Amino acid sequence: MTDMLLTVTGLTVAYGNVRAVDGVDLEVSAGEVVALVGANGAGKSSFLKGLMGLGGGVQGDILLAGSSLAGLSPQRRARLGIGYVPEGRRVFPGMTATENLLVANREDAAARVARTEEMYALFPQLGVRRDAPAWQLSGGEQQMLAVGRALMTRPSLLLVDEPTLGLAPATAQSVIRVLRGIAAKGAAVILAEQNARAALAVADRAVLMRRGRIAASGTAKALAADEHLLRSVMGG
Repeated sequence: MTDMLLTVTGLTVAYGNVRAVDGVDLEVSAGEVVALVGANGAGKSSFLKGLMGLGGGVQGDILLAGSSLAGLSPQRRARLGIGYVPEGRRVFPGMTATENLLVANREDAAARVARTEEMYALFPQLGVRRDAPAWQLSGGEQQMLAVGRALMTRPSLLLVDEPTLGLAPATAQSVIRVLRGIAAKGAAVILAEQNARAALAVADRAVLMRRGRIAASGTAKALAADEHLLRSVMGG
């Protein structure tokens, strides 16, 4: 994890007069999982949206592999290597699982089909339901589909927002393990989670967010061991 992939300096995301993210700095290396942990409203989702170029009121410097993303559309950022899994999955309900995957890839037909099979190898449970419309999939299967769709373009940086939300513990762990495997193959993963334990168990490093700012940061192992700090940040 020596190759710096992402450098964020002073990222601010504002909605009107409200700063959801207030001057956050972050560096992420290739092959690293970084968890953004915090209570609802801490700024985690807004931080990911700011990286993706979604919405207005975004300020600060974002470098991906040394190149600035300033002024680039979300579509252009995706083509440069950022994959995004939004909170709530947002799959296309009337399309089959396979169609949801294929639509995210711009390669030739043979390459697209081959890539879908790679996604089904990651998520065998989803492969069984490949011909089912997305609205018929379970919440866990839809989350697998959302992650698989983001991976169809082979991103170097994957942004994942609340992947365990609403999932049964076993399904949540399955999704989390896949994210760890993605990083092991060289991609960087930024994982935004309210489920602190799940996120810290899979991450290399973590950033604890509160009211749009960084309350603490360090190795995931060290932060997981600090019960008092976690309670103060999570509000429990």
